[in-house]
Amino acid sequence: MSNKFREVPKAEHVQEEPENVESKSSTTDTPPPKKRKKGVLAKALSSVFSGTFLTNESTLRHVPFLLFLALIAILYIANGYQADDKIREVNRITNELKELRSEYISTKSDLMFVSKQSEVAKAAESMGIKEPIVPPMKIETDSIKTQIN
Repeated sequence: MSNKFREVPKAEHVQEEPENVESKSSTTDTPPPKKRKKGVLAKALSSVFSGTFLTNESTLRHVPFLLFLALIAILYIANGYQADDKIREVNRITNELKELRSEYISTKSDLMFVSKQSEVAKAAESMGIKEPIVPPMKIETDSIKTQIN
């Protein structure tokens, strides 16, 4: 046979006797129920659920590899959780950076508004300091005379 796991006996050829119409009506023989043959998958699943696969020598040979696969699966799941945490952290920091940038821009515009000459003059007027009407005079000196003294 080509499949060593599934040994199905060949169906024997049975010759049936021709029956009369009368014999059919007089006998009420029902055919015997056919036994359903288990497939390879059904056998494997039944051995897993019953626990008999653990006693096979071939299964015991593969236990280290199965443990290795389980370890890889656990590491894969842990890596996914860690990546999700990093994505959440990056999103949180990005939102915080946007808030700080908008606060910086608004503070900078407030500073530029307050440091205008007209605004400085208004603030100084409330303290009693007035803006000079006469422009400042430039004082020129000789650099040689100042170095001697």
